[in-house]
Amino acid sequence: MGYKDLKFPENSLFLVTGGAGFIGSNLCEAILGLGCRVRCLDDLSTGKQRNVDMFADNPRYEFIKGDIKDLETCMKACEGVDYVLNEAAWGSVPRSIEMPLFYCMNNIMGTLNMLEAARQKGVKKFVYASSSSVYGDEPVLPKKEGREGNLLSPYAVSKRADEEWAKQYTRHYGLDTYGLRYFNVFGRRQDPDGAYAAVIPKFIRQLLRGETPVINGDGKQSRDFTYIDNVIEANLKACLAGHDAAGEAYNVAFGGREYLIDIYKGLNEALGINVEPKFGPDRAGDIKHSNADISKAREKLGYDPEWSFERGIKEAIDWYKADLG
Repeated sequence: MGYKDLKFPENSLFLVTGGAGFIGSNLCEAILGLGCRVRCLDDLSTGKQRNVDMFADNPRYEFIKGDIKDLETCMKACEGVDYVLNEAAWGSVPRSIEMPLFYCMNNIMGTLNMLEAARQKGVKKFVYASSSSVYGDEPVLPKKEGREGNLLSPYAVSKRADEEWAKQYTRHYGLDTYGLRYFNVFGRRQDPDGAYAAVIPKFIRQLLRGETPVINGDGKQSRDFTYIDNVIEANLKACLAGHDAAGEAYNVAFGGREYLIDIYKGLNEALGINVEPKFGPDRAGDIKHSNADISKAREKLGYDPEWSFERGIKEAIDWYKADLG
């Protein structure tokens, strides 16, 4: 079962931080689809207003423009909230190496502000975005919770710190927290623009425009690419999980492994073109291979992802074709 048949108490209120972003806006849409209420908090620094414009006339939707670095904003946003889905963060490993102080303030202090506000306002469940980057240089595949290596970027440090703070809030304050270690999420509304854009939307957009994409490294990196609907399922099932599953972090992926060069060739084939890529240098702080063991999330959260990479990439290509015209 995915997420569309999940049941929450009537009139439940979800706060989605970073709700105008890629993952956040998809969560808002799914929650509204379940008949629940959504409060979206976003400062629009990386999120986009157009991602949430479609909800503006829904009486169960509310938008707050605000920054999680401000505790007072977080306190107001948590008023009357049942479930927090904390997606607000700045991504990108290379950018974090350029901006370490900002990543500390935004990703660590911002999450800590949200944890404190959720505690004070009596939120039932606090689900937050972590990342597969916390595995660092641990070489063993598949990646398994409890077997982490040396962290390779300030971004990874920020996500690992979030996990440790969340554990403290479960241990000392009784706030049920659930960390979701996302593995290379892709799908509708993921931003294809900018120097730090995720590889799948960036490649699709460039190929649709007749441009030549650049692959960082040799293309033989592998990733556990995870379709957005699997991520929605994990977030919502974490909200329904018991206290015994709280205070921990979980891999959220499909459990597969795709090589970048194969994905590039597959996109060419799907679009009916044949564009030879350029190859650039490896990105600083990147890991070579990534593949998730999702057995812990299956067991403790009831996570059972339905969307394989092959199924998801077809949907994503169709969405970008329509969106990019």
